[in-house]
Amino acid sequence: MAEEEDYMSDSFINVQEDIRPGLPMLRQIREARRKEEKQQEANLKNRQKSLKEEEEERRDIGLKNALGSENKGFALLQKMGYKSGQALGKSGDGIVEPIPLNVKTGKSGIGHEALLKRKAEEKLESYRRKIHTKKQTEEKAAEQFRMRLKNKQDEMKLEGDLRRSQRACQQLDTQKNIQVPREAWYWLRLEEETEEEEEEEKEQDEDEYKSEDLTVLDKLQILTSYLREEHLYCIWCGTAYEDEEDLSSNCPGPTSADHD
Repeated sequence: MAEEEDYMSDSFINVQEDIRPGLPMLRQIREARRKEEKQQEANLKNRQKSLKEEEEERRDIGLKNALGSENKGFALLQKMGYKSGQALGKSGDGIVEPIPLNVKTGKSGIGHEALLKRKAEEKLESYRRKIHTKKQTEEKAAEQFRMRLKNKQDEMKLEGDLRRSQRACQQLDTQKNIQVPREAWYWLRLEEETEEEEEEEKEQDEDEYKSEDLTVLDKLQILTSYLREEHLYCIWCGTAYEDEEDLSSNCPGPTSADHD
């Protein structure tokens, strides 16, 4: 009988690797190219950064070093009597330090920064104008609302004074046995009317049609004048006076404003 295979031997434990020709070589080539590309990118960044740093260093060194006699412009100043550290000008009231150098690192043209600044100022001014206009509009709307409210309150007050005058006129006329008002609107109209009064309503409607042209203020002025002349009565005083002299002496006036 053939010997049985040992399952604990190396032939079963060790896993055989893929040794097909060409596969390991392709992996190495791809890895090498990847490393080379990364190195090229790093070198390019370092080279650009180095050039910029070198340019800044050279400029800083040139600005820190004072001009010497080898400079033609400085030599001409010395011939005219200029000394290092002295202010410029005949009277010595000029600048001492050189005009500062503003380095432009961007790609925009000359005057671009001034243009951006002007546009920013114009935008800010436009925003301020909008805010100012909006504020004025809100204030105007609030003022109009207050005026409408005041007008409404004044109108309600006039209507209340007119109703009081009509009620007083009806009562005083009745006391004098006046059965029909001088004008239909001088009295308050009753909510419930008899059949006989309904017949008279047509005639009163004609008079009321004529009175539609009058405003509440007009009616109030006419009716209060009638009460003062006919009954010596003032609705704002709430008093019926004895005679015209008593009325003129003790009543402040014929209008509501006179009684404020």
